[in-house]
Amino acid sequence: MTITLTAFDRSPDGGKGLARDTRVRWALEEVGLPYDVRPVSFRAMKEPAHLAIHPFGQIPTYEEGDLVLFESGSIVLHLAERHAGLLPDDAPARARAISWMFAAVNTMEPPILDFANMRIQERDKPWYEARLPLAEERVRGRLSQLSTRLGDADWLDGAFSAGDLMMVSVLLRLRASGLLDDAPNLVAYVARGEARPAYQRAFEAQRAFNTGQPAPR
Repeated sequence: MTITLTAFDRSPDGGKGLARDTRVRWALEEVGLPYDVRPVSFRAMKEPAHLAIHPFGQIPTYEEGDLVLFESGSIVLHLAERHAGLLPDDAPARARAISWMFAAVNTMEPPILDFANMRIQERDKPWYEARLPLAEERVRGRLSQLSTRLGDADWLDGAFSAGDLMMVSVLLRLRASGLLDDAPNLVAYVARGEARPAYQRAFEAQRAFNTGQPAPR
């Protein structure tokens, strides 16, 4: 059955890979599954047809036959549990990898998004100058904890897993801010994720989708 994702018809980041469909594309490339992409405009995301498959009117969604999923973490977990390459065979290691997936979206991503959105959307607000340092401090605290845990390792828990895929995807949002630069091991960690051939294919596919230019072969 054909897998179909929804993605922004034109992503706000202009094809830099920060929209959440990229992490699902990456997972699909890691496990070697073909997929189609259906573009959705901001207006269409709030209309009944899309709300029927994503109750919060966002992207991505995942359709495979009668199965419809939303939330990027849920979709990546679904793929990882059913196809080799994203979760270890060893049960305890598998459970730890899933814990890192949850840590990426529940512990790391909220303060990062708060900080990023504040810089983009709230510069004209009277509280901006006072709130921004607090938001930055929360991000720095999480980065320090993650850096300590990663140490000199290549990946979070042994071999690359869906936990790393989700964590790298979240950390990429900080590139423009320079906050990662204080943790060279996290900079190298993100670079290792981006260097994976599956990530490269996913990134180029979403870039081509957003720019209208063909992806390199």
